Amino acid sequence: MDNKPDNSPDTHEESVGVPAPEGAANLIDTDYKIGQDNYQASPMGVNIDLHGAVFSFSSLVVLAFVILTLALPDQAASWFDGAKNWINANMSWFLIGAANVFVILCLALIVSPLGKVRIGGAKAKPDFSYLGWFSMLFAAGMGVGLMFYGVSEPMSHYGTALGGISMGEDGARTDWAPLGAAADNPAAAYSLGMAATIFHWGLHPWAIYAIVALSLAIFAYNKGLPLTVRSMFYPLLGERIWGWPGHLIDILAVFATLFGLATSLGIGAQQAAAGLNHLFDVPGGNTTLVLLISAITAVAIVSIVLGVDKGVKRLSEMNMVLAFLLLMFVIFVGPTLLIATGFFKNLGSYFVELPFLSNPFGREDANFSQGWTTFYWAWWISWSPFVGMFIARVSRGRSVREFLTAVLLVPSTVSVLWMTAFGTTAIEQMKNGFEGATNADLPVKLFEVLSQMPLAEITSFIAIVLVIVFFVTSSDSGSLVIDTITAGGKIDAPKPQRVFWGVIEGAIAIALLVGGGLAALQSAAVAAGLPFTVVLLVGCYAIVKGLMSEPRGK
Repeated sequence: MDNKPDNSPDTHEESVGVPAPEGAANLIDTDYKIGQDNYQASPMGVNIDLHGAVFSFSSLVVLAFVILTLALPDQAASWFDGAKNWINANMSWFLIGAANVFVILCLALIVSPLGKVRIGGAKAKPDFSYLGWFSMLFAAGMGVGLMFYGVSEPMSHYGTALGGISMGEDGARTDWAPLGAAADNPAAAYSLGMAATIFHWGLHPWAIYAIVALSLAIFAYNKGLPLTVRSMFYPLLGERIWGWPGHLIDILAVFATLFGLATSLGIGAQQAAAGLNHLFDVPGGNTTLVLLISAITAVAIVSIVLGVDKGVKRLSEMNMVLAFLLLMFVIFVGPTLLIATGFFKNLGSYFVELPFLSNPFGREDANFSQGWTTFYWAWWISWSPFVGMFIARVSRGRSVREFLTAVLLVPSTVSVLWMTAFGTTAIEQMKNGFEGATNADLPVKLFEVLSQMPLAEITSFIAIVLVIVFFVTSSDSGSLVIDTITAGGKIDAPKPQRVFWGVIEGAIAIALLVGGGLAALQSAAVAAGLPFTVVLLVGCYAIVKGLMSEPRGK
């Protein structure tokens, strides 16, 4: 079989891009050789190694999208808005229900005998330390989002819950409160608001990432298939994954990844620009955003060229230190006792409200469940090829049980602490009469909260640096992942291809911001996430079938 390692000179001269399993593993018997359908050339001395169909179709469609969105911004904004509204009204139940399936499967695999399977073979050893591994998991997964929504989401849910339920003339609710609200009850509104916030940043998003990551890792590192999304479908499609059915799956993954990333990069750029305006009076507007995205993309390209071990790993660890320092500052300078006790109370509220928040049917809080939850689940799902493949690449050597436990619990716990610290601080400031954060635009809310604390200029500057570096790590990691997909599964493709995708990510973010701002970013994430949800649900079946054929450790 071509994917099996041998000791011939040819094997060492031509990399197939995926390391062979170490120890016992159940390789899939296929004649397909990783990269066999690739186009290889060196025009003007620049090496390229591309999957012809996937790269050509993906790049042409994406370039056409960028050009049309920039040329027809008003029409593009109308289309984005219409697509999001249709999905919210008709497919919310599907997205919410699918996310529940992912959580249940992850928990089942942790406690089942399949949890003993080791990624990369029975004798595989981890490539990274726990600190390095956790840093990359967290920084690549949610950094920009936590910075953007860490203050604004708890404040929003608290305010809408406290305001109670309001009804329109047609008898439908017009408020944005989660569940049944908590009118005129500040303590209950706080508990419900924090539970709703944690719901969007806890087990569900990380279960989405875990399913993709585990499926990709097992079929690549244990089965010997390319590290691309099509490999997840081998139990269903067999050898047909090497033809157009597989091409379309990978193309869909590229689209989902690009638009999910663009949403996060656009949000990050808006917040960085708002922080620069708040701190240094840098003018706002589209010109600033375009210049900022261009500059940060240039920094990301430098990181891309350095590679995953030097670039992403060092940036991720640096950002974890900065994020930890900012978090500790808010905890100890803010309402420390309320944050400490609130962490455990909020976790309790989350588990109490979880069955109701995750209910996909008969919801009366349509604005909340569709406007918040549906957007988040589609955003996380559109991110999942990117984050999942990146997690797969850095998780070789972990057991399934160790992998799922870490991916579900470690980032979720940090997210709960982050939201509790920043959310509690913001809500307490609001209770004490400060309305700056309440009245500010979303990107500015974090800086308004920091302005009411000591060392405001220093902490605001750190926050700007955090947003920018999270931007860089996301762009860097995303480029590596998209390049892997469009290079036929090779994880060692030429670096100029990664640079190309890094530039494309920045261009899409610019196009979406110019073509409709935050609403366009959210619409793109929702539209890209919906079709990929079907891919993930099939992946649930594939991962169970794949794990059942693997040898299990003791």
